[in-house]
Amino acid sequence: MLEIPESKIIPDMATGILRGKVVADVINATSLHRFTWYEGDPLLYPAILVGRKVVGVKGYGSYVDICLDDETHLAFSDGTNVRYYEKAEKCPAKFQLLVAFDDDSYIVFTVAMYGGIYAFRGGIDNVYYNGSIEKLSPLDDKFDMDYLNGMIENVGKDISVKALLATEQRIPGLGNGVLQDILFNAGINPRRKISSLSAKDKETLLISIKETLTDMISKGGRDSEKNILGIPGGYDCLLSSKTCHEPCPRCGGRIMKEAYLGGSVYYCTECQK
Repeated sequence: MLEIPESKIIPDMATGILRGKVVADVINATSLHRFTWYEGDPLLYPAILVGRKVVGVKGYGSYVDICLDDETHLAFSDGTNVRYYEKAEKCPAKFQLLVAFDDDSYIVFTVAMYGGIYAFRGGIDNVYYNGSIEKLSPLDDKFDMDYLNGMIENVGKDISVKALLATEQRIPGLGNGVLQDILFNAGINPRRKISSLSAKDKETLLISIKETLTDMISKGGRDSEKNILGIPGGYDCLLSSKTCHEPCPRCGGRIMKEAYLGGSVYYCTECQK
């Protein structure tokens, strides 16, 4: 899923590959997907995109935004997979959008469970897209102890640490995927209530958020996700569906997997009591 590491990694690669290319054609979905969200009518996307030149690619939160001239955007969100193909490569049979360029290369958008693909000029009335741009990134220096304490105080009720960090878009792009290693590195159970966190716990959590995300980005993203060339990242996730049957990498204890708040959580029964 597209989270902060991917929205940092993909733009640099995509800018180098796509910048200067002109959209020559747009082909709509060959496979309808009820949980693919578009901005307006996707049948109008050719009129918006054809003839526009890619000027760069930006990332924020859980969104990547392909920026074209004439204030035109082609953004995609968490849950949408994007692959770049050279002209000699075979096009996938099923997709939710295909954008072809003037050199016969193309990018293909596919959605597995859910995801958004948004073509528009100017701005867009989407709280998640705008929130990803406007809200403070945890990698920003201003995301400090005062900011984290303010988040906790503004919740107004005693929720779990997972609920604080990975729900309600309080931190766009910090989702259930990156959460697992953040909490493991902090030694905090995802079900733990925020009222039980000491000042030291909060400091440890803040450090883990920043250091874990930075490590993921520096290694080219997580091994559970792929870039636009289909290559997995170099960061080996500590806790995930791939590792949950292995002993804890720190203490050798038991790793638990549980369904919680709309997704699976993983934790060590010893390190994250």
